[in-house]
Amino acid sequence: MIFTGFTNDDFDVFTVDGLEERMDALKTHIRPKLEQLSQYFTPMLSAEIGNELYPHVAKHARRTKNPPIDTWVAFSSNPRGYKMLPHFQIGLWETHVFVWFALIYEAPDKAAFGKTLETNLDQIYKQIPNHFVWSVDHMKPSAQKHGDLSKEELRAMFTRLQKVKKSEILCGINLSREEAIAITPEDFLKKCETVFKTLIPLYKMA
Repeated sequence: MIFTGFTNDDFDVFTVDGLEERMDALKTHIRPKLEQLSQYFTPMLSAEIGNELYPHVAKHARRTKNPPIDTWVAFSSNPRGYKMLPHFQIGLWETHVFVWFALIYEAPDKAAFGKTLETNLDQIYKQIPNHFVWSVDHMKPSAQKHGDLSKEELRAMFTRLQKVKKSEILCGINLSREEAIAITPEDFLKKCETVFKTLIPLYKMA
């Protein structure tokens, strides 16, 4: 299955009113593309990591009232789930596409990972490209550019991961809606591949 790229219709899904209506639009427009991405990246990531990864396309099944404001495919080492584990994600908000390495609040080993990140702060600070972004909350679309962060600000994120129960850490890129629509499907896949290869050392630390 070949990835066909994103269009305005995909991003407009998040403006559709009503839970059922938005879920129908999401299933029609975005989910097939997330399935395409899952088929492309599962073997690639598994080969790069040297361990089998499994795709998890968001189903938003627990929602009863509020329509989803973003959606994604995640890749983790467990066929049953990803939230408890370090994982990779590709997904969309109304404004942009995100390509992440993530460890979110449900992961039990966050404090140990935060310590590992802090220990490797100098290396991480040097190796993450300036245009990459960091986030401490996967439920908010905002993120901070690596090039704008001081080493101490990055350390504070890693320390927070060790101390705050609901803390998270995500690193990757955001592509604006306009960029995501303009880029060819082939170039989008190449870009994601480059991002994932840059983030694999973080995954291995976790």
